[in-house]
Amino acid sequence: MMHAYDKMYLEKGRNALARMLDFAVYQLKYDIDTYVDMFIASGISRRFEHGDVSLIVGKSGVEITYEVLYESLGGVERVYVEYTANRSPEYWAGWALAYYQWLKGLSFADIVKVVPLSRIVSMYPTYHEMDIRQFVDKMDEMCEQHTFDTKLKQRRKLADMSQSQLSEATGVSVRTIQQYEQRQKDVSKANVSTLAKFARALYCDITDLIDEIK
Repeated sequence: MMHAYDKMYLEKGRNALARMLDFAVYQLKYDIDTYVDMFIASGISRRFEHGDVSLIVGKSGVEITYEVLYESLGGVERVYVEYTANRSPEYWAGWALAYYQWLKGLSFADIVKVVPLSRIVSMYPTYHEMDIRQFVDKMDEMCEQHTFDTKLKQRRKLADMSQSQLSEATGVSVRTIQQYEQRQKDVSKANVSTLAKFARALYCDITDLIDEIK
């Protein structure tokens, strides 16, 4: 599976998202679900999903928090940053969420629509000392009844392409793309040449376009 950004940046991304949530909740006193809504609406979440190195590596979690608030509210008064040795449940939730998003290639918006951040925080007592794969399994269990966008649509959105742009890049009609994305046609049954065109245009592997069968 091809991920949104190189694995070498994953731990930095996890720590940045973790610190962002911890700072927003504990020092700026935001409700975690309210803040995550701002994170998504601001567009910062999309940059994170795209693996924007200037964000993931170039900014601290505190700096990302202020960038979200600037985009959402036009800014906020800055406060003295406190650093503690202990990691909060919110810190762990951000750290775990960043891994799940990177692993699955889903958008943050799609994930929290099914499992809100406050729900992930509530998982802390049970899962924070477990292997991250057990957290992933639990998230999969909670998400499996939800119909996410097709992999094709997820990859198209990740590439910031419209259906028309993808059609122009591949020669596949907009209507056919719509049918694949709406599951009126099964993309796994498309010609290999068609899948190869999608993969080249979206900078991914053919396997990244095939939806898992539950």
